[in-house]
Amino acid sequence: MKKRLLIATGGGDCPGLNAVIRAIVKRASIEHNWEILGSIDAFDGILRDPMHLVELTPDKVAGIHVQGGTIIGTTNKGGPFAWPVKNSDGSWTTVDRSQDFMNRLGYQGIEAVINIGGDGSQRISQQLFELGCPIIGVPKTIDNDLSDTDFTFGFQTAVDVATDAVDKLVTTAASHHRILILEVMGRYAGWIALHASIAGGAEVCLIPEVPYSIEKVMQAIQQRIDNGRGFANIVIAEGAIPLDGNLCFSENDEPGAMKIKLGGAGIRLSHELKTAGCTIDIRETILGHLQRGGRPNAFDRILASQFGVKAFEMVLEGKWGHMVAYRHPNIVAVPIVDAIQAYNLVDINSDLVKTARGLGISLGD
Repeated sequence: MKKRLLIATGGGDCPGLNAVIRAIVKRASIEHNWEILGSIDAFDGILRDPMHLVELTPDKVAGIHVQGGTIIGTTNKGGPFAWPVKNSDGSWTTVDRSQDFMNRLGYQGIEAVINIGGDGSQRISQQLFELGCPIIGVPKTIDNDLSDTDFTFGFQTAVDVATDAVDKLVTTAASHHRILILEVMGRYAGWIALHASIAGGAEVCLIPEVPYSIEKVMQAIQQRIDNGRGFANIVIAEGAIPLDGNLCFSENDEPGAMKIKLGGAGIRLSHELKTAGCTIDIRETILGHLQRGGRPNAFDRILASQFGVKAFEMVLEGKWGHMVAYRHPNIVAVPIVDAIQAYNLVDINSDLVKTARGLGISLGD
């Protein structure tokens, strides 16, 4: 009888997810006789009635490594520990269905689980592992904010998209003599903003790790104008905050979803600049989900494929409660609990930040 393995992709979509799925299936089909199942829309597939599971065969995953998104769907709502339930009065609450989840794994004869996801998904992985679930984590996030891995797949493709946006905005800013503000994703980490600013040649880069002074931003812009340049480009991370200010967000009341939805930092900055006396025309661009979609670049396809192969080998070794990680140049296993202990934030004393400052990029401090 074949052994059964369940794959789930959770959280936001990300370039490279399909490459991981393909790598797991291909590795499992070589020398091993495992049946690979996909849980549709993260763990919702196995928790639904009826269950929504699909068999993933080598034929079914052929060529999917070049595709964006995930063929088994994803969600950042619900899950085994916070399943949305509608009350009789129409309100919503969440219930813990983790034991039901474990029972369903047993009913399906599933002997291993690979959970592909970011910080929130890997926190679920750790909780399930503590319940006795034979689970392996694969780090996925364009934000690059998971600790204990040099990079997460999807990040480099997101940086490519953001850099391309900076390149395009530079030309229109120069043509119209404007200040153009580009807001990028990253949640509480400034990795995308910092990489895109260096690669694209922005004049100002505002990241969550360095609260900014609007006066310092104004000085950087004025210096640019005084040097004969009638335009400036600013990249701001969605989690950037002004000195003595707060995150820019809206509250999300969707059942089982994250309560804070970041966004609006670029528009707030535009208002702050105008209030501070900036007379140059300002326009804002929110890059948004363009950073998540589309084909993964070569780096992310390779990294995702490495992660998928390593994840199945960890299954064979029984390294439950561990996550695949990239430690250049090796792919290794690290305890999930270590990876989720703290966010992987930009070190303000790092060489990358020194490079930005050395290029004359203002961080608003």
